[in-house]
Amino acid sequence: MEKIILVKPNLSYADEIQRYKKEFLEDEPIINGSAGLERFSTVEDWLEELKKRSNKDTVPEGLVPSSTYLGIRKKDNYIVGMIDIRHSLNDFLLQVGGHIGCGVRKSERKKGYAKQMIKLALEKCKELKIEKVLITCNDDNIASEKSIIACGGELEDIRTVDGKNYKRFWIEI
Repeated sequence: MEKIILVKPNLSYADEIQRYKKEFLEDEPIINGSAGLERFSTVEDWLEELKKRSNKDTVPEGLVPSSTYLGIRKKDNYIVGMIDIRHSLNDFLLQVGGHIGCGVRKSERKKGYAKQMIKLALEKCKELKIEKVLITCNDDNIASEKSIIACGGELEDIRTVDGKNYKRFWIEI
């Protein structure tokens, strides 16, 4: 398995971010772990949003401060995924979403990258003084469930929100 590093998104990755976005949206309407990349027409606008979201004084209403990272394969500097770390939980994130949202591009799935990215994100959570991390996944997403469990996730329950079932896992750091 190739080594992954987490890197803060920046303009030097703009073309690769656009390719990642295009590949993801071919099959899915939402880019998990990207803090809403699918809603922005330019990488510059998305980066500006990430900057706002990273600070408690500028985070948009209804959201919590968060840090978004690119999951970069070290050997070729290729974006295999994105991961978003929420610094705290609001009522919605406590039900669905949790502290960590993670997505891996379709062409790179089933290679252990999500597990690596979650482990690296847990290190970031520790730096943020988050001692108990909530991660959720759709109840039919077996790959995500396996990655979460491999990182120490313990199933608390399954909750239904807007007709969809979500498994909620806690990881103690």
